[in-house]
This record gives sequence, structure tokens and C-alpha cells, in this order.
Amino acid sequence: MRGETSSGGQVAEIILVRHGQANSHATDEESYDRLSDLGRQQARWLGEHLRATNPHFDRVITGTLTRQADTARAMGYEITAQDPRLDELSYFAMATAMEAQFGIPAPRDPTEFATHLPKVIDHWTRDAITDVPEPFAGFSSRVCGLVDEICTGHGRILIVTSGGVIGMVMRHALGLENGGMAKVMLQIMNSSLHRLEYVHDMLMVGTFNATPHLDAPDRAHARTYV
Repeated sequence: MRGETSSGGQVAEIILVRHGQANSHATDEESYDRLSDLGRQQARWLGEHLRATNPHFDRVITGTLTRQADTARAMGYEITAQDPRLDELSYFAMATAMEAQFGIPAPRDPTEFATHLPKVIDHWTRDAITDVPEPFAGFSSRVCGLVDEICTGHGRILIVTSGGVIGMVMRHALGLENGGMAKVMLQIMNSSLHRLEYVHDMLMVGTFNATPHLDAPDRAHARTYV
């Protein structure tokens, strides 16, 4: 039975989904916040996969960002609630601050992004970046607070959010160092699935970065990170 352990105790099951591919050529938060055509297709394929396997969710929650809500809708799910605690970290603003303060330029391609993001996270977690929209402690508090709140209940909850939020949830569940969190974030694919359960008074990670809806060889082009 959903929401129960084999011994009869009720649990919370959280299915985290990263939004589909957004506008990967964007240079600011606003222009990034829309799905590409491929992003919508990724979401549709994921919705088809879920309906063919385990379609039921007691709640469907997204952040307030357009790309998050549009992913849930493209998956074919009605949104129960939108919670700003699921909104993404302000990467573009932090990248601008990094360049202004430390002379570290913003990345121009995915390869540069892979080396840039860990630097941003390192400076951010040490409060070394000033003039950013949100301190690391605030981001951590809001994301972990939402997860802990959900874990006090039970049921199967679909959460459609962003890579930074998922990275923070994994840090919270696995006790990762900040450098480990940055590495996890870099691996999170668009429209990927991540499953957690709160059972035996512990938040347990069951699945990370799964993309069963993209496993077919003719969908290899749809396995994207940015």
C-alpha cells in the first residue's frame, strides 16, 4: 500500500523532478525561465513513463518559476500548490557578483560552467560573495525546512523544482560537504527523477538522477544538463 512500510508504519515518499531543458542560451534569470521545445518534450515523455508505471501522487508541488510549473503541466499533472521555497538559487546574480568581486568571468559554454559552478558554491557557502539576492544559509533553511515539513506527514508527493534545490536536498539527506553538493548538482539532468523516503525516522535516498523515459537509443539527444 502506498505510504506504508512493510511493517505498517506510514512514510512520506518524495519524487523530485528537475524541470525540462530551459533556455540554455540565457544570460539572466528572467530569460532562462522558459522551457525549450526539447524541455517540453522531455516533460511529456516523463509524464507518459509515470502514467505507465506508478501514476498516483497525493500532492503535486512546484516552485513559482515558469519552467517548473510548465514542466509539471507538460507531464500531465495538475499542480496542487506552488511554494517559493522550491525556487532555484540565483546563479546568474552570483556569477555577476563573482566577476565583479574576484574577476572570475561567467562561463561561456557547458565545459566552463562545470568548473565555474563549484567556485560559485564555494564562495557562496563561505559568505564571500556580497550583493547576492539570498545568502547560502537562507537557501539551505528554506529548502531543508520544506523537506522536513513534508516528512512529518505521509503519502506520495511529486515535487517539480530545479537542480540547485535537488542538490541541497541531497546534501541534507546524505550529509554532504558543500563541495560534494556542487558535484551532485553538475550531474542532475533535465527532467531527471530522484526518489526519497522518510522511514524509520530517517530521510533515505532511493534513486538519484534516473531518466528511464530517455533510455531509448533514439532519445539520446534528449539527455541534457543545461
